[in-house]
Amino acid sequence: MKHFTTRAAALALALLFAFPLSACGKKGRPSAGIDPVETPMPTPTAEPTPEPEPTTPPVPLVAWPTTAVVEHLFFHPVIAYPKWAFHDCPSSQSQKEGLDDWMVTVDEYNKILQSVYDNGYVLVNMNDVWSEYTTDSGQTRMRRNTLMVPEGKKPLVISFDDTNYYEYMLEEGFTSKLVLGDDGNIWAECTDPYTGETFLTQDLDAITILDKFVAEHPDFSMNGVKGCLSLTGYQGILGYRTQTNTDDTSAAFEANRQKEIAAVKPIVQRLKETGWYFGSHTWGHVNLSTWSLDKVKRDTQRWADEVGSLVGPTQILFYPHGARPDGDHDQGEPGPMFQYLHSQGFRIFASVGINSYEKCKTEISAVICDRLHPDGTTLRSGKSLSRYSQFYDAKEIIDLDVRPNLGVTW
Repeated sequence: MKHFTTRAAALALALLFAFPLSACGKKGRPSAGIDPVETPMPTPTAEPTPEPEPTTPPVPLVAWPTTAVVEHLFFHPVIAYPKWAFHDCPSSQSQKEGLDDWMVTVDEYNKILQSVYDNGYVLVNMNDVWSEYTTDSGQTRMRRNTLMVPEGKKPLVISFDDTNYYEYMLEEGFTSKLVLGDDGNIWAECTDPYTGETFLTQDLDAITILDKFVAEHPDFSMNGVKGCLSLTGYQGILGYRTQTNTDDTSAAFEANRQKEIAAVKPIVQRLKETGWYFGSHTWGHVNLSTWSLDKVKRDTQRWADEVGSLVGPTQILFYPHGARPDGDHDQGEPGPMFQYLHSQGFRIFASVGINSYEKCKTEISAVICDRLHPDGTTLRSGKSLSRYSQFYDAKEIIDLDVRPNLGVTW
């Protein structure tokens, strides 16, 4: 398929992402959150020394051609309590249908991971796919790297948008924040919407589920890589309300913000130690195709001050709503906004599309790329069956017993 057809379809898809839910949900006043519940650690007991097992020869690494696609899947936070989210929570019907459009449930996510693994994919770091180099004329440009992957495996990038644990999600059947467990690993705090019980889990959150899956299937990851967390900043990060608030400049608010900042730093550090890395989703989940350059400059600086200061610099920008700024096209000079974003250190610019498209621009040192999106819209779509068939069969993934009765087109 010629790229102009693909990109046109991608633009139409991106416009769908203007739905308020995918735009980050409802903005509200920050809250301090709930203190994590301590999980007692079991008392160690002596176990018999196991018999040594025969060693398996390592799988040789082979070069993945620079002309071959590196697939990219992205998810929003997964729904821990789908019956509550789709049917029983007090949100509006349009909000519930928005959850159906843009999210997958925990069970669907588990099935997708298993199918992707069974189909021979291995996780790689998005930062390793391309690199910047200097041309003979002294200009810097981006180029595809030759990835080395285990023989028989195919490289895959996974990213997760809006891993901020927005306030609306706390009311609609999602986990509420990431915490460090007594075992030193990442856990998710969750409140059962039916009983009000708050507890720690590794089975109801996309991040901790992938951690467990890689621990059980180490050959699903190159060097322990997990995924890229795409963060906004307007309701803090990772479930901690680290954002400033121009409507509340009180000493009490700032004291609580500093407490949240201190609490999230060890979470960020542990995520980095265990194969996670970060990208920008802009501070306010802004539409880069419609916002003025001055507003985007202020938003970008705010992300650097409030998010980048906690997670470190990143060269990856994930477009909110999939909306592309000027210059995100195959040919021609980039516009002022694209050049500004480039000047802030961004080199990889990721949107949403109908395939894992990529293009190293020739006029500036930048990569533009698209990601595929497993969610209700594509699981229900007959047109998407073949587009995702290399990963899974949507008919085997979608849970029509719990999702709203909105039909399918396959």
